[in-house]
Amino acid sequence: MKNAVFIIPKPSLLFEAISIIEEIFNIIEKDAKEGGQAFQDIQGDVYEMLLSEIASAGRNGQFRTPRHIIKLISELVAPELGNSIADPACGTGGFLLGAYQYLITQLDKNKEKIKPDEDGFVRNSVSGLLTEDVKTMLGQSLFGFDIDVTMVRLGLMNLMMHGVDVPQIDYKDTLSKSFDEDERYDIVMANPPFTGSIDKSDINEGLKLGTTKTELLFIERIFNMLKIGGTAGIIVPQGVLFGSGKAFVEARKMLIEKSELKAVITMPSGVFKPYAGVSTAILIFTKGGDAEKVWFYEMQSDGYSLDDKRNKLDGYGDLQDIVTQYKQRDASKDSDRKGQFFFVPKNEIVNEKYDLSMSKYKEDVYEEIEYEKPGVILAKLKSMESEIDKGLDELHKMLGTID
Repeated sequence: MKNAVFIIPKPSLLFEAISIIEEIFNIIEKDAKEGGQAFQDIQGDVYEMLLSEIASAGRNGQFRTPRHIIKLISELVAPELGNSIADPACGTGGFLLGAYQYLITQLDKNKEKIKPDEDGFVRNSVSGLLTEDVKTMLGQSLFGFDIDVTMVRLGLMNLMMHGVDVPQIDYKDTLSKSFDEDERYDIVMANPPFTGSIDKSDINEGLKLGTTKTELLFIERIFNMLKIGGTAGIIVPQGVLFGSGKAFVEARKMLIEKSELKAVITMPSGVFKPYAGVSTAILIFTKGGDAEKVWFYEMQSDGYSLDDKRNKLDGYGDLQDIVTQYKQRDASKDSDRKGQFFFVPKNEIVNEKYDLSMSKYKEDVYEEIEYEKPGVILAKLKSMESEIDKGLDELHKMLGTID
């Protein structure tokens, strides 16, 4: 709680605040006993709700990642018990919590009985069902870093509220020279800042892209953090997919030549509203692999309205279809480039200067419209003309009668 500020000026106000908090806890405890939920999980839900009320971007270009997108990435990356899991720009700890809840669900012997949530994902957040050994192992598997001390506080509290007794979130700039965590993690999930830049003199020597753009530096940082065979699921602005600058091309080349780029999932621009309207994409890649083909998917709906209100729509949008198609993807079958998803050969991507924009490879569908022959159209026009003349004659007769 270093540098924390206590801003309640009067004892009476403090007393009132504590009374309200006590009342909330009493309600939570009653609901836990009567509703069968764990006290801790309701606390966590309340905290998540409060975090969701943060409706403006932070100073460093950070904004809250929608929880259904975190659940989607967790499902695609599929961490396992014992994996070391990290987020180099963790904010409020959403991705770490997403991985934690995914693992708790996998460990639940009765997960088949859990009803899918409003986004179609099966999740169990009841950490009280874990043995102490497993709980300790999970807690020691999660690592977060952030440059904003307020975000570090929020992230620590978020994980503690959900059952991680000793969360490991550190106040660190993962792009700076002081950070040395290369080849340490099995899984990295992140939504790093898009709009920031860093002082060139403070960039870590291990980052070789030759740029100050954080969206590119974080791709290399995440690549470096992964062990050989480790997998990452990250969100990037779509400009990263096709930018023509040298650093942009080098970043994509690293994903293709030094990794197995498994998936490029483009998302519509409204996914991050009301925080930002930028179009984004999800990249899934494994360090050290080699992909002959890359799988592309165009998300058209995430199950919510794409305006500032982000109201829940009927169904799950494309979320569950993405999970299903990703797990069933078949390079020998998914070749129809007129569809919503398809594979593109590596050599074709290389020839296009490692361009990863889906529009570069998708074939547009044109519907052929058949028109009637000119003679038929003229005949119809003449018929219409005679009908109009007939109508006008009748109208004139009526007017004459009235006169």
